[in-house]
Amino acid sequence: MREIVLDTETTGFDPESGDRIVEIGAVELWNHIATGKTYHVYINPQRSMPQEAFEVHGLGDDFLADKPLFKDIAQSFVDFVQDSPLVIHNASFDMKFLNAELKWDGRPLLPFDQAVDTLLIARKRFPGSPASLDALCRRFGIDNSARTLHGALLDSEILAEVYLELIGGRQPDFGLSASGDSDSGKSDTPGTWRPGKRPAPLPVRLSAEEEAAHAAFVEKLGDDALWKKFG
Repeated sequence: MREIVLDTETTGFDPESGDRIVEIGAVELWNHIATGKTYHVYINPQRSMPQEAFEVHGLGDDFLADKPLFKDIAQSFVDFVQDSPLVIHNASFDMKFLNAELKWDGRPLLPFDQAVDTLLIARKRFPGSPASLDALCRRFGIDNSARTLHGALLDSEILAEVYLELIGGRQPDFGLSASGDSDSGKSDTPGTWRPGKRPAPLPVRLSAEEEAAHAAFVEKLGDDALWKKFG
């Protein structure tokens, strides 16, 4: 299954008030494993950057002045995400901005149920505990020391690690339970896996000399030796 872990940086909190996306970063997962394929772009918002937003991500007017407009990168963005699930921390925020930009460019919107919100997952798993990306990094021992400022691609890479921990660890698909009969070592009930019998015994690896030495040792132990009762 293909998934896209995604993050955006913006000029503020509300696209309906004129705020715009200034950065998109995304990481591709395949069966919960990062493929190394990423998407990253800076975007000229066609407006000045508020100081409050600049202090969050450090993207200023001069830096963004020569970057493409959203309409110039819209097709490459749509081609990358396709219809894959979008793993986003606080998905309502990013989806609101992405759909506003797509709407202004006359493109179809992203269905909200395409988003997988890691913030909601974290709050469900750890009710009452801090659920920010930094807090989850501390909880799972994930190194986020490079995150001095918010950055869409870096945050996506970190979120990918957090997401795998939230859904059950870095190898979430490694399971030993499966449906089937008990003779094959399988069970219909998760967590009840037991190893089945080998179809043929393993070959003896002891040499004749080793077997003779073992027999002599057991003989010295006397008639009550456990080896004689169960060997």
